[in-house]
Amino acid sequence: MSTPLPFPLADAPDEITLEAARKLFAGEITFVKGVVAMDGLPAADRPEMCFAGRSNVGKSSLINALTGRKALARASNTPGRTQEINYFDLAEQAFLVDLPGYGFAKAPVPVVEKWQRLLKSYLQGRVTLRRAFVLIDSRHGVKAVDEEIMKLLDTAAVTFQVVMTKADKVKEQERAKVLAQTRAALQKHPAAFPEIVLTSSEKGDGIATLRAIIRRVTLEG
Repeated sequence: MSTPLPFPLADAPDEITLEAARKLFAGEITFVKGVVAMDGLPAADRPEMCFAGRSNVGKSSLINALTGRKALARASNTPGRTQEINYFDLAEQAFLVDLPGYGFAKAPVPVVEKWQRLLKSYLQGRVTLRRAFVLIDSRHGVKAVDEEIMKLLDTAAVTFQVVMTKADKVKEQERAKVLAQTRAALQKHPAAFPEIVLTSSEKGDGIATLRAIIRRVTLEG
């Protein structure tokens, strides 16, 4: 009997769950506001899930693919352009939160430091944050800056789940190597949710599965 892999890929949900998740994301999804300080956060009156990742990992593209809106989240070819915590209302059931990219950023050092402080304050202090989705590029695996965010989430006791992006950009053999490296990294983090989601915003792979996960977390409140 083979030993199951740690941090397996999330299974595709059943048809009923997929349809319920599709309907949730077919509802009204709107941009609420961009926040530059903790006192600007919207009322903590519903569960929220945030998306964190290195600059240029594909956060905006993933959010657009999830919501089926081409320009809901503004994708940029310039790493580090997003300097706010951007809130989106998911059918009045939950907030989806696009966090500033961390790591490399084409911005003055004081600006970078300011939004990195905001990022940390949010992750440590937002009581309605139910899950963080940490995006990892399938071409590169977990980097040192990703480890920093994961350690912060461990300290804050915020459950985080790794979402591999750009899965269509790598061959299967290379993807297997990156997944092995990612699984090894995750074993050091107590806050890591024990499943990985493999996605491609361009091809649509894994998007329905991630919608179903978000719906489940929303229902759990």
